[in-house]
Amino acid sequence: MQNSFIKHGVLGLVLLAAAGAASAHRPWMLPTSTIVESKDAWVTIDGAISEGLFDVDHMPLRMDGALVTGPDGNTAPAPAAVMGKMRASIDLPLPKEGTYRIALVSTNVMGSYKVGEEVKRFRASEADFARQVPAGAQDLRKTITHQRIETFVSAHKTNDAALKPTGKGLEMVPLTHPNDLRANETMRVRFLLDGKPLPNLPFSLVPGGVRYRGVAGEIRLTTDAKGEASFKLPAANMYWMNAAYPPNPGKGPAPDNGPAETRRYAYTATLEALPE
Repeated sequence: MQNSFIKHGVLGLVLLAAAGAASAHRPWMLPTSTIVESKDAWVTIDGAISEGLFDVDHMPLRMDGALVTGPDGNTAPAPAAVMGKMRASIDLPLPKEGTYRIALVSTNVMGSYKVGEEVKRFRASEADFARQVPAGAQDLRKTITHQRIETFVSAHKTNDAALKPTGKGLEMVPLTHPNDLRANETMRVRFLLDGKPLPNLPFSLVPGGVRYRGVAGEIRLTTDAKGEASFKLPAANMYWMNAAYPPNPGKGPAPDNGPAETRRYAYTATLEALPE
């Protein structure tokens, strides 16, 4: 259990370091298809952390705890993931027509406290924080990281019930349906922080196939005063969307002389632009 908490904490650092960094290791979930039209509808979601975007070249993304919001707006745990050496996979049935959101959401805490003159450091899930840090700990400094990784899949048709925000953490609300995207057509999005529009937020999109282009091809954008942005994706492809708040949060826990509590947020999504 402790090992799982540490790995999720490492994921938080990876997410924050990846924001705006074209060459960082990136966490992602990649569906085999974003539009499924077969009668017996299933999709496989692969998850990994990789240097080459959507390449299986580093380590699996731990997808235990992933959630699926269905076309009726109800959310349930995803089926158990199969863990491989460098990727994890979830086979997901799509019994209802409409749009599904597959999301991996976690909150991790890391920081330090003093016992006498000794500084002790910790990293834990939010639920395990109280068990790791003794009551009355002195000079407690903690950084709370909330992260969301998600993708969207539709069976036979699209609808909007699964796209509603939860009001927690950093979220992207698609104002254009994410499974109706076409190359060179306008997509509109709104970013929220704890349910409120987030103006002037930098975010980026990177198309898949970096290893064949030799350059990242990163598209950098910023939300307007309403927390919204409009853009066109230049070609049919899978795209990795990434944002972090604060935009340049730094790495590791808060310094020993920093504020008692610091909050960081990270968001990642995989979107597909279909041919024109």
